[in-house]
Amino acid sequence: MMKKLLLIPFLLFATAASAQGNMNQSACARDVSRLCRAQMNDGDMVILDCLKTHRAKLSKACAKVLTDNGQ
Repeated sequence: MMKKLLLIPFLLFATAASAQGNMNQSACARDVSRLCRAQMNDGDMVILDCLKTHRAKLSKACAKVLTDNGQ
């Protein structure tokens, strides 16, 4: 489960630079675990939709990653 959690942000934002990619991986991991636990096995797009649904509750770092990537 943790492997998938760490992989999700990478897959969503694979076009980011390497250093940016490392930040993306960790920026939303807690938010996914906290807000989207039930959807963690449903695929990346479902998790992205979940994060968007809970945008007001996201950490500033995760919200910035989403915004910076056009989400």
